[in-house]
Amino acid sequence: MCPEHAGYSYAQHKKDLLRRLRRIEGQVRGLQKMIEEDRYCIDILVQISAIKSALHQVGLTILESHTRGCVADALANRDQGDEMVHELMDVIRQFTRA
Repeated sequence: MCPEHAGYSYAQHKKDLLRRLRRIEGQVRGLQKMIEEDRYCIDILVQISAIKSALHQVGLTILESHTRGCVADALANRDQGDEMVHELMDVIRQFTRA
C-alpha cells in the first residue's frame, strides 16, 4: 500500500477484503474435503472456478485502489508517472494471465 495515499488505498476496503479472503479460505478447505471424499469432478471444477473468481475480485479491488491513488497522484504531480504506469502495466499483464 502507498501510505501517502491512504484515502485511495485498499485500506478503506480492508474489512470487506479480509471477510472475502476468509470466505475464500473456507472454500479452499471445502475443496480439499471434496477431493478427500472423491466427489464428482464437475463439482470440484465448479468450486475451483468460484475460488478463482473470488480471488480475482479481491485483486481487482486492490488494483483499482492502487490506480486511483498512487498512479493517479504520480501522473497528476508528474513525479515518477512513467515509472508508475510501467509498474502498473507489468502487474496488469501478470494479473490477467490465465
